[in-house]
Amino acid sequence: MPKPSDSILPTLLDRHHKRLLEDWFIQQQGTGAAVATGDDAETRAHSVRFLTELRKGLASGELDGIEGAGWSGMREVLDDISRAQALKGFSPSQTAGFVFSLREPLFGLLRREVGDETSRLAEEMLMVALLLDRLVLYTTEVFQKSREDVITRQQQELLELSTPVVRLWEGIVAVPLIGTLDSNRTQIVMENLLQQIVTTGAQIAIIDITGVPTVDTLVAQHLLKTVAAARLMGADCIISGIRPQIAQTIVHLGVELSVTSKASLAGAFELALRRLGKTVVDRAPAKPVAE
Repeated sequence: MPKPSDSILPTLLDRHHKRLLEDWFIQQQGTGAAVATGDDAETRAHSVRFLTELRKGLASGELDGIEGAGWSGMREVLDDISRAQALKGFSPSQTAGFVFSLREPLFGLLRREVGDETSRLAEEMLMVALLLDRLVLYTTEVFQKSREDVITRQQQELLELSTPVVRLWEGIVAVPLIGTLDSNRTQIVMENLLQQIVTTGAQIAIIDITGVPTVDTLVAQHLLKTVAAARLMGADCIISGIRPQIAQTIVHLGVELSVTSKASLAGAFELALRRLGKTVVDRAPAKPVAE
């Protein structure tokens, strides 16, 4: 492989920039490797940036890797492309194809310029192949991290949507829980509940576990932490939705909830109203008794 100072690629990229760009764009369209935006102008813009930073990276002489300062601009270009593709739901192979599609145009340029110097041509092509492999590997890593970030954010949003805090009455809020209660979700429940207690000035918080499939020691501990946090904010808690199976499980586990509980949300709401000195009165006129 030629030394950095011996490679003719930087010179060729300067001299044949326009033609190489057109050949690459044709290759992208032919193989479906264009930046999948549906916008040719954006694809060209990415391609121009890529070739510009490729020229800078090659001119820096850092050909053993792309971690150095000479390749910082290239890394930024690949970061932008990879994140955009990940957000749009494209696959890693579609994203990597953008870089791979430059291989043939670069090889063609080298064949035209190097000519019959077989040894030199082989060395330059090997350097191009290794360099593009490194760029593709970097692109794939950024793409994967971007996809993981998207998935994590979506999971967080789903958790927040699945733990609403509902205001039932003045001074009474409720948290209907559905699904498994783990540490992450408990934290979100606690944060949402405490924020709502502060916002509404609620005195009583009902935690409804009707939709929680099982209650083990860990779930019970999560519930107790939430109850304790609410008490520190000045609100009493009532746990509702304890089915017979769950009640038996709690007894067998020897867990002491140390909190008022009711079998149904309706029962918990009724108790909460009584604690606040409220009553619900049926004001509908009584139906006449048939003779």
